[in-house]
Amino acid sequence: MGFTEIFAATHDAALKRAGILDQANSSSAEGAPVGQAVRIQGISDFEVEQLGDLAGTAVHAGGADYELTMVDVASDSLLAVPPAMVRALADLLTYETEGEGNVLDDVAEQWASQEDMPFGAAQARTYVKQLAEIAAGINDSERTGLYVWSA
Repeated sequence: MGFTEIFAATHDAALKRAGILDQANSSSAEGAPVGQAVRIQGISDFEVEQLGDLAGTAVHAGGADYELTMVDVASDSLLAVPPAMVRALADLLTYETEGEGNVLDDVAEQWASQEDMPFGAAQARTYVKQLAEIAAGINDSERTGLYVWSA
């Protein structure tokens, strides 16, 4: 299994980045841009959707559609993150719970425990925190969104 990169961009920038990633992946992913992105080895877009479901449930935004959507027919590997998932991820940084628990840690632990996840809870926490920070920085007025590119 290859890698998945999750990043914030405008639609045009996302298509451009996907093209670069597609080319880099066909030879070597080393030259691909990272920038404000999270690159995760060994997962696919399915695991990103699982994270969205877990985040939505944790911040009591369950029931929303967290299915990634195709961005453009020009790229099979580029998917858009729905606004509900972006909000749920961003909310992980500030969501208040009753008691001692940390909602971001809980989501990371649950995500790491999913079947065939290639990393443990500590690494999952790093990924979830990075993704939550990127999601929190999404600016609707700049027409940016969260995108998933998966090899």
